[in-house]
Parts: sequence; structure tokens; C-alpha cells
Amino acid sequence: MSITALLAGLFSGIIGAMGLGGGAVLIIYLSLFTETEQLAAQGINLLFFIPTALLAVTVYGIKKQIEWKLALKIALWGLLGTAAGLYFTHLLGNGITSKIFGGLLCLMGLKEFFGTDRKNLDKRDKS
Repeated sequence: MSITALLAGLFSGIIGAMGLGGGAVLIIYLSLFTETEQLAAQGINLLFFIPTALLAVTVYGIKKQIEWKLALKIALWGLLGTAAGLYFTHLLGNGITSKIFGGLLCLMGLKEFFGTDRKNLDKRDKS
């Protein structure tokens, strides 16, 4: 196992536990550095996500930072979205799915880079 793989796993876990989407890091690593196809990288990411998510949910749950009613409602709709996503991924194939993933990452990056943090602005205005 290479040091790059170890760092990718560690970095993905840290970012995922922070709720920032560590899967994006793992998928990028697998796609670019190991030449794994996009759909296979997504499958590996989902397998990686299970223990990471369980640990994060446990810690956030102990700290009482989860609104369980809201989380369960979102999870149920997420399952429906997962089924639809699996269907469309199968329909579209690896090439288009990779382009959609890359485009969404770019949009999220632009939003984070150029967007404003409303909560911090509101706090500053009240001071």
C-alpha cells in the first residue's frame, strides 16, 4: 500500500467526519491516481463511508448535535434519491457520470470560494 493511498484514506476520513464530503477526496484519488473507473470509485467510496459514518454519528449523537426527527426524514428521502441516482447512473454510464461529478465539484468550489457566509455576517452585524 502506498503512502498516497494512506493519506487519501486518512484525509477522506477527517473531512468526512467533519461533514465536509470526504467522499469527494476519495473518489478523486481513486479516479486520478489509481485509474479506477468513476462508478467503481463511487462504490468503493460508499463502502468506505459506512464505518466512517457510524463513528461520526455516534460522536455527534453523544454530543446531542443531531436532530433525529429531521435526520430520519431526510434519510428516508435520501433512500429514494439513492434509488433514482442508481437508475440514472446505470442509464448514463461512466463517462457522463464522471463529467456531472466534476461539474458539481467545480460549482461547489466556486460557491465556497466566492460565496458569503451569512451566519458570520449576521453575527458581525449584531456586535
